[in-house]
Amino acid sequence: MNRMLPDIEIAKNAKMKKITEIAASLGIDAEELEPYGHYKAKLPDELFERVKDRPDGKLILVTAINPTPAGEGKTTVSVGLTEAMGKIGKKAVLALREPSLGPVFGIKGGAAGGGYAQVVPMEDINLHFTGDMHAITAANNLMCALIDNHMQQGNALKIDQRRIMADRCLDMNDRALRNVVIGLGGKVNGVPREDNFRITVATEIMAILCLSEDIADLKRRLGNILIAYNTDGEPLFVRDLGAQGAMTALLRDAIKPNLVQTLENNPVLMHGGPFANIAHGCNSIRATRLALKLGDYCITEAGFGADLGAEKFCDIKCRFGGFKPDCAVIVATIRALKYNGGVAKDALKTENTAALTAGLVNLKTHIENMRQFGLPVVIAINRFDTDTPAEIEVIENFCAEMGCEVSLTEVFAKGGEGGTDLARKVVETIEKKGSEFHVLYDTELPIKEKMEIIAKKIYRSGSVKFTSQAEKAIAQIEKLGFGNTPVCVAKTQYSLSDDPAKLGCPAGHELTVRDVRLSAGAGFVVAYTGDIMIMPGLPSHPAAMNIDCDEKGNITGLF
Repeated sequence: MNRMLPDIEIAKNAKMKKITEIAASLGIDAEELEPYGHYKAKLPDELFERVKDRPDGKLILVTAINPTPAGEGKTTVSVGLTEAMGKIGKKAVLALREPSLGPVFGIKGGAAGGGYAQVVPMEDINLHFTGDMHAITAANNLMCALIDNHMQQGNALKIDQRRIMADRCLDMNDRALRNVVIGLGGKVNGVPREDNFRITVATEIMAILCLSEDIADLKRRLGNILIAYNTDGEPLFVRDLGAQGAMTALLRDAIKPNLVQTLENNPVLMHGGPFANIAHGCNSIRATRLALKLGDYCITEAGFGADLGAEKFCDIKCRFGGFKPDCAVIVATIRALKYNGGVAKDALKTENTAALTAGLVNLKTHIENMRQFGLPVVIAINRFDTDTPAEIEVIENFCAEMGCEVSLTEVFAKGGEGGTDLARKVVETIEKKGSEFHVLYDTELPIKEKMEIIAKKIYRSGSVKFTSQAEKAIAQIEKLGFGNTPVCVAKTQYSLSDDPAKLGCPAGHELTVRDVRLSAGAGFVVAYTGDIMIMPGLPSHPAAMNIDCDEKGNITGLF
């Protein structure tokens, strides 16, 4: 896989169509667009209303093995598969998440694909886009400001400042804000207390935006956010504060999906951006539902591996949205599988069939994970020029033994043309095998039992340990009547276990749940495992150090 040009240069050379043309290809009138310049637009409620009775297209989930430093390219394959569907004459609409500025300026980079399988305008998408992230940040921090102001102005709700559940947020990696003290400097500056920041994409408001059916549902869910307990130990919600109206006003436009395009002018609905390691990792229900109405195929992805994003896609998003996916595509690379087999990062270009064979246990686990949900599986090997015939043969033989199609994709280097084999195999798999989709657990089960089902069936844990803090939190949540919700697990993405160093499939490990928090507005509880952080930090050499903008406004170094 030779990179001829940097991603940003490929994107700049793209021959984009005006967004009105992209909309027209989906049967959307110009009057049903809210343009943000020439190449991006929001889609209003009137369009939803017009197409709501149309039959749904087929839903294709793209997921992956556990991420490694070798890279997998899940978003790139998602974009390339959409382009390839167009090449074979299929009407496909891609539904993706929006990038967060944290990874863009951190270590991971943007989230618009790569090479010749990108979503454009790439610079806009990876930076401020249509302002959705800023709106979510503002709504969240308005809520927090109103909480502190209420205490300052007499505290009629008797908020216990030691039991405030709402965190402030920022869409940036900033470890210095994980734990802060606010209200210092005297009485006029508020009530001194400890506070926390989380990254915007890990907030409950981000989850709410992505799970809301419409603006009325958004307002209802915002009102249900648990913000604190009072001094009598009773729960307090946003609706008690009276903040849901103003928060909804800030999110009025953000709830509308964004329409953009691939390098090959295929339509993309890009909306919402929760992380999969600390949130539910899927784009919005609204964008996915609209994509299913507008195309014969909707291609969407879930963050990180099938143990995180895909599990939450099935058990949370599909449950709430009523979706029934028709096929799962699992993305892997030979290099990443060798890394799982014990090869050091600097030796991954050297042929090593033994390590590849050992690393296949990770892919095997994710195939089994998707089949537990009743989904047929296609394997997409994101091909590199260092992959050898012997290694490719190992992959092909393994997939034959597992009874699933495999495709060597070259969408990074060739765009849609490099993914036509994958597209045909996905279509054939949907037509021949069919889906028997079902969720993994009944939400009426106790929280601990649901957590144990996820841990043992998806993570291959031997046991689950709940700390005393987690036990206390679960008891409180169930006492409040919120025990019958799905569980959203916050866990490292690098391993099936809660230890990022354990690669492959560390079967029989103990998973530790250190805390559980209620997201009443989103409609689930979050179980925090291991050392997972809700506010990431920057690496020793952040990607931001490579990004520049010249006197004419030309951006370089963005990827």
